[in-house]
Amino acid sequence: MPEIQNKNLVDQGRLKIQVTSSIGSVPIPDSSIEISYTGDPDSVLETVNTDENGQTPVIDLPAPPVEYSMSPGENQPYSEYNLRIRSKDYESVTISGAQILSGVQGLQSVSLIPEETSISTEENPIVIGPHTLWGNYPPKIAESEIKPVNETGEIVLSRVVIPEYIIVHDGSVGDKTAQNYYVRYKDYIKNVAACEIYSTWPRATLEANILAIMSFTLNRVYTEWYRNKGHDFTITSSTAYDHKFIPGKTTYDSINTIVDEIFADYLSRPNVRQPILTQYCDGKKVSCPEWMTQWGSKYLGDQGYAPIEILRYYYGESMYINTAEQISGIPSSWPGYDLTIGSSGDKVRQMQQQLNRIARDYPSLPTIAADGVFGESTANAVRKFQNVFGLPQTGIVDYPTWYKISEIYVGVSRIAELNS
Repeated sequence: MPEIQNKNLVDQGRLKIQVTSSIGSVPIPDSSIEISYTGDPDSVLETVNTDENGQTPVIDLPAPPVEYSMSPGENQPYSEYNLRIRSKDYESVTISGAQILSGVQGLQSVSLIPEETSISTEENPIVIGPHTLWGNYPPKIAESEIKPVNETGEIVLSRVVIPEYIIVHDGSVGDKTAQNYYVRYKDYIKNVAACEIYSTWPRATLEANILAIMSFTLNRVYTEWYRNKGHDFTITSSTAYDHKFIPGKTTYDSINTIVDEIFADYLSRPNVRQPILTQYCDGKKVSCPEWMTQWGSKYLGDQGYAPIEILRYYYGESMYINTAEQISGIPSSWPGYDLTIGSSGDKVRQMQQQLNRIARDYPSLPTIAADGVFGESTANAVRKFQNVFGLPQTGIVDYPTWYKISEIYVGVSRIAELNS
């Protein structure tokens, strides 16, 4: 019974829902979202609508005590909700199992397919499976952390590049029926981190685990690991081979903020060109003496260890953090310094032009003069952009804001739209 299932929901979590079109990533206003407990999907708890930016207000939802996610135990540390999203002229979508944790804000991104382009008459719900620390998944099959590579340049990249998209095979390596998903790199990392670590954990722990996830992923990209074996994907969603990825997974502010700040980073060892294949396990259900354990990294974070100290505790003192110099799929790279009131030049003009293009699809953003001068009106437009896209509202174009503007601009202007 739902009453028994929900008796432990004594805390509150938060959820914000972003609804966009699958064509051009433009926001869909006036979408209706019904929220219910996953265990009682027919009893609607709340109905909310999206605003002109395709976003709902932040919704407070019951969640279990935060202590449940702070150590392994018998109690599920998150509550689960069903979301039914409807919008005129679009196919409806149901998401089953959105996970809400105490004191953390979740972001549920939903992409709706226009009815006129749909090839299916059936609504297939998006089912979010258990978190890897709670459910039962195959343990990682051990691999060498440094791969032998063919240095001819035909297959292996000559340098580490942050890809715009990666192709995720949603199944095990040999599963020919599994679907491939084209996923923005940052969105993939946020999804995996939300599947594999609890967003309630200390920031240093989250950062250490995110660095391990990114380095592992970039090793697969750099070595073209699966393409070398004749496959048409970058990485799998199988925990036996790679990391858990769940299409439609709710992500969380605590994780998303870190990924936006450090997404170009990876882990290196001296005199090794490739990112290190940093493997890990939970340390409770599975032991892995040579690798980082997730619960162990949580306890080190509790003790005040820095991210690199956590990583070196497990992987040794020779591990260090590197940054990729090239990021694919952006119109122009980060200028190397913050843009703020008084800044001027081509980088400012380009940023203003991108904000103006974004404002055509996000009408709450003001249009500004693209004159290459960063004045008060530009700062206000930046502040509004940061508000809409969940960034600190400083009015300053820092590293995360620059790349978020680029990402949204590329999405709405379709210059990065895949031809597949």
